Amino acid sequence: MNEDRIAGTARNLGGKVQEGYGRVTGDAQSQAEGLMNQAAGTAQDLYGQAKESATEAAQVVRRGAMDAQDYVRGLIEQRPYTATVAALCIGWLIGRMGRRD
Repeated sequence: MNEDRIAGTARNLGGKVQEGYGRVTGDAQSQAEGLMNQAAGTAQDLYGQAKESATEAAQVVRRGAMDAQDYVRGLIEQRPYTATVAALCIGWLIGRMGRRD
């Protein structure tokens, strides 16, 4: 859990307490403020969840890139001539794609 989720949950809880207090005392303003705090807390909690999801997605991409780097490095170290020929062919194809005959 990150700070936004904790703060959002706390604000939501505080809003529920404030709304309950407003209902018991008959104070409509406290009750309305409690509802607003609950909505703001929920929004902040959802923002925190989205932030966590984005962080997790970035970590997955980073791990995938590291795995690809390890694979390419191993390929180059085990088969340097094959890797060189493949790189030359890929470069030649990219160069041909940019030409207009």
